[in-house]
Amino acid sequence: MQAFDPTALRGDLASARFEPGPTDDKLILSMGPQHPSTHGVLRIMLELDGEYIVRAEPVLGYIHRMHEWMAEQKTYMQFMPNMGRVDYLHAMAWNWAWAGAVERLMGVEVPERAEYVRVAVTELNRISSHLLWWGAYLLDLGAFTPIMYAFDDREMILDILQDVTGSRLTYSYFTIGGVYGDVPADFAARCLAFTRHLRSRLPMYRDLVTDNVILRGRCEGIGEMDVDLARRYGATGPVIRGSGAPVDTRRAEPYGVYDRLEFRVPTYPQGDAMARYMVRMDELVTSCDIIDQAVSALPEGPVQAKVGKTVKPPKGEASFAVEGARGKILIHLRSDGGPKPYRVKLRAPGFSNLSVFCELSRGTLLADAVSILGSLDLVIPEIDR
Repeated sequence: MQAFDPTALRGDLASARFEPGPTDDKLILSMGPQHPSTHGVLRIMLELDGEYIVRAEPVLGYIHRMHEWMAEQKTYMQFMPNMGRVDYLHAMAWNWAWAGAVERLMGVEVPERAEYVRVAVTELNRISSHLLWWGAYLLDLGAFTPIMYAFDDREMILDILQDVTGSRLTYSYFTIGGVYGDVPADFAARCLAFTRHLRSRLPMYRDLVTDNVILRGRCEGIGEMDVDLARRYGATGPVIRGSGAPVDTRRAEPYGVYDRLEFRVPTYPQGDAMARYMVRMDELVTSCDIIDQAVSALPEGPVQAKVGKTVKPPKGEASFAVEGARGKILIHLRSDGGPKPYRVKLRAPGFSNLSVFCELSRGTLLADAVSILGSLDLVIPEIDR
C-alpha cells in the first residue's frame, strides 16, 4: 500500500487541477467565491495568458443546501417554502413548478380564477427579476445610476406582491390546488397602473443605457454562442433566445392559462451578450402584455380547489415544467402513496446556462468574463440547489 503523503493535499481539488506547471508562465486566478461580479458564492478558476483566458472552470458547492433531499423529508406542502429559497428572484415560478407537479400527480383541477392570478403574480415576479438583473449587470460593467432606477420600479412590484402574499422576496403563495388567498380588490387596477408606468420608463432606459456606446462596446460580439452550442449545453430561457431559438415553455408546453393569452417570444439571432440583454429588455414588454390580459380577464370564483388537509398523491411519477426568468424549470416527482415524496428531481436552468461559460470565455479578455457571466443572469442557490 502506498504511504500517505500529507504534502500532496495542497489546496482543494479545483486548485490542484489548475496548478501551474514548472515551466509555463500562465497565471492561475481564483475569481470568487466572494467576487462582486459573481453575485453570490460562485467561484471560477481561470488560467490566464496575459489578459486572455485560456481555460475557465466554475467551482460549485459553496451554498449547497440539498433541497432534493430535504424535499424527501417533508410533506408536499411543508416543502413549498423551500421554493422561494432555490431562486429567490423568481420564487413564484418555482412555487408554480412544485404545485403543478403535485397537482398533476393527484389529478387536481385548479379553479380558473386561481390560474389567472398565478399568471399575473408570476409575470410581475419575472419583471422584478429582470429589473434586478438589469441594474446589477450594468453595475458590474461600471454604471451605477441604472440600478437606482431599477430598484425604484421594482419597489412598485414588491408593494403589490406584499399585499397579495405577505412577503417581499421569498414568496410561498401557491398551494396544491390554487393560491393561499384571493387578491385585494384593487389588484387589477394596481397591476395596470404599474405596466403603464413601466412602459413609460422603457424609452428612458433605452436612451440612458441600451443605446450607450460603452455598453455596446462591452457587449456586442462578446460571448458569442450559436444555437447549436446553446442546445448542446441545454441552455434555456433568454440565453437560448439570444441565440435565435424561440424556445419558451409557456408556448412549447402551455400550462395555466398561457394558451389563452397573446404574447410574443422575443429572439435575437446574434448570440452575443448584447442579444441576451435585448431579449430580457423585450421580455419586460411581453410580461406587461401578459399581465394586462390576465388581470383584465380575471374571472370571479374560488381560488382554491378542494384537496383536503393531508396531501397524499397516489403511487406514480409526474413532471411539470414552467418558464422561469432564467429558463426552463422542471420538477419530477415519484410518489409511493405516502405524505412525503419518495424521490424529487429539480431541473434548474442556471446550471445548464453556466455550463456553457467555459466555452464562451475561452480566448476572451479577463474583463469580458464579467460581461459574459452577467449576460447569463445566474442565481447561485438555484445552481447549487
